[in-house]
Order: sequence, then structure tokens, then C-alpha cells
Amino acid sequence: MSGGVEWALHCCVVLTAADRPVPAARLAELLDVSASYLAKQMQALSRAGLIESVQGHSGGYVLTRSSAEITVLDVVEAVDGATPPFICTEIRQRGPMATPAAECTTPCSINRAMMSADRAWRMALRAVSVADLARSATVETGPGSLTDIRGWLGVPARL
Repeated sequence: MSGGVEWALHCCVVLTAADRPVPAARLAELLDVSASYLAKQMQALSRAGLIESVQGHSGGYVLTRSSAEITVLDVVEAVDGATPPFICTEIRQRGPMATPAAECTTPCSINRAMMSADRAWRMALRAVSVADLARSATVETGPGSLTDIRGWLGVPARL
């Protein structure tokens, strides 16, 4: 999983606290990350329909729907894609002891184990929403943390 997933998830949590659109440069400043790299993550979230760009003087990014409706899996797939991390190459059909393709009618035990793990991972990520992450952040960093972020976002950016 790319580091962009972490950045994108943090941005989504921050957007839950915002009461107006947040420019990508402001998000990058808050998270102390590369603005150009973060912009790529924001574009991926936008292409996936999780956030949208609001144009104009007070423009920036907003969530497109309730944070309770956006799952961690939605963000992961927006940034890194939905391709499973394990791709079976049917190695059992190669080499001097190769199993004939006609005998390989079901996935091998390695493929089954990896696909099972992938399904469990996706189910776990699908069960956690951005709203859940925001609630956890409030518990972990204090009840005023998202309020503090909202206040910081309302202060003009440093020049």
C-alpha cells in the first residue's frame, strides 16, 4: 500500500472538521507533506467521487457525501486501485514437475489463502468509515482536536 493512502485518509478526516472548502496547499501545510504529491492523492479521491473541488476565491476540497458513507476501502481503492495484491501466475504448471493445465481446475492452496486474506482485509477496511476514523482521532488526540483543526483551517495561510 502506498504512502498516499495514509495522506488521503488524513485529508478525509480533516475534511470532516472543515466548515468550508479546504485548499490542497492548506492540507499539505497542516499535514507537513509535499503539496505536489498530496495534489495527486486529492485528484485520485476526486476521480473516485469521494471529494470534489470547489472553484473560486474560497475554493478547495469538500467531501461529496457524509463521512459515515465513505469507507477506508473506498479511499484505499481510490488511491491504489482495486487490483488484488496477489496475482497467481500458476507456477505449479512450470518446471520439470509441472502439473498439466488440464489438472489445474481449481485454484491452488496458496492462491486460496491469499484470496481469503484479501477478502478479509477488504471486509475489515469496508467496515471502517472516515467518520469512525474522525471519532477515533478525537479520542486519541483529545476532544477538541477536530475543533482545533477547524480553527487552524480558518486562519489565513502563512506566506
